[in-house]
Amino acid sequence: MIHCEGLVKIFKTDDVEVVALQGLNLTVEQGEMMAIIGNSGSGKSSLLNILGGLDKPSAGQAVVGKWDLLKMSKDQLVTYKRSEVGFIWQNNARNLVPYLTALQNVELPMLIGGKADRTYAKELLRAVGLEHRMGNRLTQLSGGEQQRVAIAIALANRPRLLLADEPTGSVDSATGERILDIFRELNRKTGVTIVIVTHDLSVADKVDRVVAIRDGLTSTEWIMRQSARDNEAITGIDKDSGIVHDLTERPIFGARHEEFVVVDRVGRLQIPQAYLEAMNVEGKVVLSFDGTIVTIGPPGVPTESREGFGREERSHTEDGGVSGSGESRRSG
Repeated sequence: MIHCEGLVKIFKTDDVEVVALQGLNLTVEQGEMMAIIGNSGSGKSSLLNILGGLDKPSAGQAVVGKWDLLKMSKDQLVTYKRSEVGFIWQNNARNLVPYLTALQNVELPMLIGGKADRTYAKELLRAVGLEHRMGNRLTQLSGGEQQRVAIAIALANRPRLLLADEPTGSVDSATGERILDIFRELNRKTGVTIVIVTHDLSVADKVDRVVAIRDGLTSTEWIMRQSARDNEAITGIDKDSGIVHDLTERPIFGARHEEFVVVDRVGRLQIPQAYLEAMNVEGKVVLSFDGTIVTIGPPGVPTESREGFGREERSHTEDGGVSGSGESRRSG
């Protein structure tokens, strides 16, 4: 459904140039429900705006379904935003018209697209649990109810892709849980692909995959285990999963997810900052290969793997950019 490769976004003013995305790679399957996390300034909102057709990439490749986001004309972009993608904002005032009722708000995108369908609008409001609030204006609805109206609006034109920017950020935790449950139910029933940008780590248990973005690049993924998808009980921590629990700066999703570091096409990966700090790395690291496992460590510290068969050692910079090409590359 989504394929981004080498995606670059640069914001320029007269005096300042900010690189928000620095060659990001991302693939999302049709029907997947996934989350993107990252610190402020990591590039996650820039990515969402590009996927939503609200901003244009500076370079690279960004394809959503049949749409190439770098090559669309203005007319194609309008069609894309009306038919292919639905957008939910943290500030739901951007989705809602305050003087209309909940039902009229959901009907509005249909009217703009020339496909009025009151029956479907009512179905959407029932799907988000607001069948008893259809005739209420927004001033009569709570913040959580308004956000659920916004979800129905985003689905009004039957998009194949639903983008949500911090959809639980302005509601309490109980309402946030309900909103995520609604996303999951809609995903299962309609097959709509859902991408959520969030700071809320509790979202992990509601989605198939979590992708972390750091410095404009995808760095780490957490993929839900098959047994967790099948609702089998999982207790304890699987020591082979790679999940880290002793470094407090890293997201912790528990034993329901397996953790992976993302490697791009040229062999670069981002070493988690907490690992670099724990190793007390300054400037460079050493890679050792024993034929099966690559070991990363600070220079001057001997490791058993360096004596293994087919050993290769290379030095790399401390910013987390590691390349298999034999030369030092910077990821940021």
